[in-house]
Amino acid sequence: MKNISIIGGDLRIAKLAEMMYADGYDIFTYGLEKAKLNDNITKCNSLEEVTSKSEIIVSSIPLTGNEVYINTPFGNNKINIDELIPYLKGKTFIAGRIENEILEKLKDVNVIDILNREELTVLNTISTAEGAIQIAMEESTKTIHGSKILVMGFGRVSKILSNMLKGIGADVYCETTKTVNCSWIKAYGYKPILLDELDTALGKFDIIINTIPHIILDKKKLGLINKDCIIIDIASNPGGVDRTAAKELGIKLIWALSLPGKVAPITSAEFIKETLENVLKDMKNK
Repeated sequence: MKNISIIGGDLRIAKLAEMMYADGYDIFTYGLEKAKLNDNITKCNSLEEVTSKSEIIVSSIPLTGNEVYINTPFGNNKINIDELIPYLKGKTFIAGRIENEILEKLKDVNVIDILNREELTVLNTISTAEGAIQIAMEESTKTIHGSKILVMGFGRVSKILSNMLKGIGADVYCETTKTVNCSWIKAYGYKPILLDELDTALGKFDIIINTIPHIILDKKKLGLINKDCIIIDIASNPGGVDRTAAKELGIKLIWALSLPGKVAPITSAEFIKETLENVLKDMKNK
């Protein structure tokens, strides 16, 4: 498995191509025509050509933004997913956030959604948390140090994010639906808030960062928020904030998707490479 074909992708995937080539892989690409790649990386002219070069096909993370075309910010042409599928039969296809509708069309393909790999999920929390803090620093008129910050949710990202915020002097509150989490939140030095107690606390925060991928901050709750509060929603679609209501109420809301690729593409590429290598080892050992 020393040949890898890469179709589409952002700067992370372009850097991944170069990293894998440096490790001795023969790399073939399509949909990365505008990327500055090592001259020894082959840029193919068609889907048929690039898929014929390898049994391993790597694509964008996330795969698509509209379930029709592969994400190809460095490509010359749009790549329709339905046009790619016939060339994937019998191969291994590795991409990120592959929608169920697309998975149903890939029944004859060994599909690996790399974002479901635990190691990448954990590693990505670091750049996601740093990206959220970067946005908070840029958008807030206050220092993070001393600000009252609510982190919505207490999962992987929230735990890393809360730790970073506390490290730079923020007064950190963590929302959770589970009473058992309250003890852990206190143990880490944060202040717990149960979801059913949230309404009474919302007015005191300078910044709210949401990690929950379903609507929690609806119009009623948004009406309780300090008008100078900034909300940063880093949850995947549909997010955790009623965006229409936030706009109507004049609340500053930043919906920040795919932060790892935006704030730290080279580090993210290293994380993807590490995970991809683990995937290839697992395949070899089967």
